[in-house]
Amino acid sequence: MQILLERVLPVFFDIDQVGNSQVWNKTVSFQKGENVHIIAPSGSGKTTLIHFLYGLRNDYKGQISYDKSDIRKFDAEKFSAWRMQHISIVFQDLRLFTEHTVLQNLEIKRSLLPFYPENNILSMAKRLGIDNKLHQLCKTCSYGEQQRIAIIRALQQPFDFLLLDEPFSHLDELNRQKAMELMEEESNKRNATIILADLREITYFKSERTLHL
Repeated sequence: MQILLERVLPVFFDIDQVGNSQVWNKTVSFQKGENVHIIAPSGSGKTTLIHFLYGLRNDYKGQISYDKSDIRKFDAEKFSAWRMQHISIVFQDLRLFTEHTVLQNLEIKRSLLPFYPENNILSMAKRLGIDNKLHQLCKTCSYGEQQRIAIIRALQQPFDFLLLDEPFSHLDELNRQKAMELMEEESNKRNATIILADLREITYFKSERTLHL
């Protein structure tokens, strides 16, 4: 599987402000099985890019393709199928259901298209130190705990690409490394690609390529 960007540029960007970008207004491909680190200073469009790749926004010039199919031509049903089977995501704003328990949030993706048995959730929660939170409402958890919930949720489904939008901003260094290790293990099981966008270099992320946005 491949994601291809062909001269993609947000409509609200001027071309002269992206001259040094290795992504905007360039031809860039992401292949299944390689990890890519995107370093994106504030204001360079990091979250915008992740939303473009996931198909949440289409306010851009150029073209984005999944396996040579222009995603602008996808209907809701086709996008739903791709997101259930091929592309998972950890949003910067997490998008958890805060009035539901941690366990209910983690079960959502697994129940739609089971990839793992239910006991896998407990195993991952223990690894990331939130197994004692499973029956609490999400809104009672700290933001760092919520980030770990969002990470575990993203791993409960099949994927060829895992999109990460600054996933560690509220975690200490030890918990960042634990979360990264878990995501890399899960990606390797699927021979999948991690595309990690962050403000700075994540030195323990084993990427084949680094692109500056």
